[in-house]
Amino acid sequence: MLLFVLRSFLALGVLWHAVRPGVWQREIAMTNRGPLSHVKAIVVRLDPAQVRFALDSATHDYGLRGAWTIDAIPGDAAVAFNAGQFVGGIPWGWVVQNGVERKPPGTGSLGMAFVVDSTGRASLVMPDELEMVRKTAWQAFQSYPALLDDGATPWELQAEGRGVNLRHRDSRLGICTLADGSVLIALTRFDGLGGAASSLPWGPTVAEMAEFMKSSGCVDAMLLDGGISSQLALRNGSGRLLRWPNWRPVPLALVAFPRP
Repeated sequence: MLLFVLRSFLALGVLWHAVRPGVWQREIAMTNRGPLSHVKAIVVRLDPAQVRFALDSATHDYGLRGAWTIDAIPGDAAVAFNAGQFVGGIPWGWVVQNGVERKPPGTGSLGMAFVVDSTGRASLVMPDELEMVRKTAWQAFQSYPALLDDGATPWELQAEGRGVNLRHRDSRLGICTLADGSVLIALTRFDGLGGAASSLPWGPTVAEMAEFMKSSGCVDAMLLDGGISSQLALRNGSGRLLRWPNWRPVPLALVAFPRP
């Protein structure tokens, strides 16, 4: 039922707003009825032919323990948001910055990785595909869980008891690739109480977020750290900064810069 409602609502044609060349944004209620009607998604679409990706850390010493927030967005950046998942104040799993592997891959069947090669092409790869791109990655980070693999929901997300909590609700941040090679970012925010508690860590389950990403046209998708970590900044062509902050600083971020 949720998937039907999501697709029906998206079919109403919520328009993309051009923020700057290669960057579009829209806001949409996750459903048009039920509890998630009080949750909106801020969705950003990026064209890798018009933006370039870079990983950022507040310390810039590659220790990756920095306290990054969206307030650290570089002055010439178009988009910035927290990347990956974190354990003990450092990123979990694989990290590659500017062609140098800073952390080796983590293990786990749902440990997907976002990879940008030297040409700027972006992709999401499952753990069994990671070795094929490991030597050619220019920017990369790993996260979990994978939400979609070639348009299909992973086995672990199809029923309870397979290693993923499918009942927990939280604010979410997801990243995906579309069939045309574009990258899509989706951040959820609680929209009840007149928007006064937008950073409240409540929202879709993992399975509901997977359905939302699929309904948005995603082919491959994964979650990034949500809850009080999820944050996003967006700068338009005139320099105006749109901010969706949160409470917890993070050690790693993905930043998109306009290409010359």
